[in-house]
Amino acid sequence: MTVVDDGAFAALAARARQRLPRLFADYVDGGAHGEHSMARNRAAFGRWGVVPRGLRDVSQVGTGVRCFGQDWTAPFMLAPVGFAGMLHSDRESGAARAARRCGVGMAVSTFSIEAMEDVAAVGGSPFAQIYVFRDRALTQDMLARATACGIQGIIVTIDTAITPVRERDVRNGFRHLSRPSARQMAGLAGRPGWSLGMLRHGMPVIGNLRPYTTVSGVMGQAREMAAQIDPTLDRSGLEWLRSEWKGQLIVKGVMHPDDARLALDAGADGVIVSNHGGRQMDPSPATIEVLPGIVDAVGGRADIVLDSGIRRGGDVVTALALGATAVSVGRPWAWALAAAGEQGVETAIQALTQEIRDVLGLAGLRDIASLRAAGAEILWRM
Repeated sequence: MTVVDDGAFAALAARARQRLPRLFADYVDGGAHGEHSMARNRAAFGRWGVVPRGLRDVSQVGTGVRCFGQDWTAPFMLAPVGFAGMLHSDRESGAARAARRCGVGMAVSTFSIEAMEDVAAVGGSPFAQIYVFRDRALTQDMLARATACGIQGIIVTIDTAITPVRERDVRNGFRHLSRPSARQMAGLAGRPGWSLGMLRHGMPVIGNLRPYTTVSGVMGQAREMAAQIDPTLDRSGLEWLRSEWKGQLIVKGVMHPDDARLALDAGADGVIVSNHGGRQMDPSPATIEVLPGIVDAVGGRADIVLDSGIRRGGDVVTALALGATAVSVGRPWAWALAAAGEQGVETAIQALTQEIRDVLGLAGLRDIASLRAAGAEILWRM
């Protein structure tokens, strides 16, 4: 199994792995095929340094940013994580409460254990991550639900037309059984703290997709609905989605400049540079490696968020210096939720924010605006 640096979240990640059944610990940790892309995402950040600067007043360092039409107190958001509600009884709404208190963005996954309505009720204006399904009426209904519960922005993921082999999930039977096997049940029972927390909510289901499936159980629901993701989605499909949705439309899974141009030409308001944390294409370039080309292609027309591999405040500063508006984190908040629920997510957000503040100050920068003005000049190619 590939082991990567957990960065600022190492203690939370270790605690999460001890608390979670192997089935879900491997689901969070794993990547596609040989997991080379997952490792490359982290390794690529190691090739950049931030140059220290002195003799500047950094007694006050601000981390606020405006991205995708929202004001955040730090330049990052919580990425959509499927099945996050299976990691802790605080579920997705617990993470949403932490994000709201800390003033950062969040997106709720299509494969959320809690319905988007429940997460939106927390406040904080979460984004709804959606897929374009083969049955467009299903997607239309999800858009109507998003509007009805006050969601103002959606994130459409475009890099999941095919679900690749994820070897850890295959070993554990994740998504491949309609109900847990005896071995899986034994694994769940071996984590009594996790199991007792889950029992608080009864039999888990993918609450966000409950209206669209009659299959029982999380695994069966996931398998049925994943098969409904439309593999023919192209520019015309994105233009159709744009015509159906009047709020912010963000395209996630962009790894090529031409795809960024196409998304914006089809009406998208922003893009997320992402290789799904190494969970889809393997091998893939690291997102930080392709970011500069995408920034050039976008040419200031829209906000760009960098996803995949962020583990340290220095990673965030590097991404912004290379042109990203902000970044998003997935595994870190999943580990934090699994380790300590809502409070764990708040702890993780505060830790990353503090590291960003530290790096900015030591680079002689007082805020994100000064970081943008300096750009890549603050970086050192290692």
